[in-house]
Amino acid sequence: MELIEAVKNRHSVRRYQKKPIESEMLSALQEEINACNQKSGLHIQLVTGEPNAFRSLMAHYGNFSGVTNYIALVGTKGKHLEELCGYYGERLVLNAQQLGLNTCWAAMTYKKVPGAFVVRKGERLVAVIALGYGETQGTAHKTKSIEAVSNAAEDSPKWFQNGVELALLAPTAVNQQKFYLKLDGENRVTAKAGMGLYSKIDLGIVKYHFEIGADKKNFIWA
Repeated sequence: MELIEAVKNRHSVRRYQKKPIESEMLSALQEEINACNQKSGLHIQLVTGEPNAFRSLMAHYGNFSGVTNYIALVGTKGKHLEELCGYYGERLVLNAQQLGLNTCWAAMTYKKVPGAFVVRKGERLVAVIALGYGETQGTAHKTKSIEAVSNAAEDSPKWFQNGVELALLAPTAVNQQKFYLKLDGENRVTAKAGMGLYSKIDLGIVKYHFEIGADKKNFIWA
């Protein structure tokens, strides 16, 4: 499955089958996690066979069930931590989709389980990503118009329009889509987070989607 296809096919899934993930898939996902950690300096960890994080009241409220595998997004505290976790977390989400797995971002609807993963001194757990074989493939979310989230126009470069279109497919907290993408000049793009719940995580996710659609060779982040 190509990456753009993964973006279009991937939807949030909260209910999972009681089926262990094959070792080959786990190895491939761990390899991608290692690559993300090496490039970003984050401390992302894969947790498997752990059923307690999503047995909390909040998880029940969030309609989660059957979650025993998840990715813990951990990193050194700092002003860019949430955006980094969003960016590299979404890279892992789409990698999981390519492997045939389903996912769902979770920032509140879980509980920390002692010993399930490591948060070193000076680090913080930002969010987790539920992972496994979904009972369904999920459903597409409603999206805003291109004009509502960018300065794209009919005469804008096709790569910019493509980037914004894929950015609109990015998962955001409560589907708020509070971001703005601006083309400045021929190839400079600014991405700004709006005011809202977990908007900095959302910004990282959006930027990763935009890069897939626009192709990084066509622009630079301002």
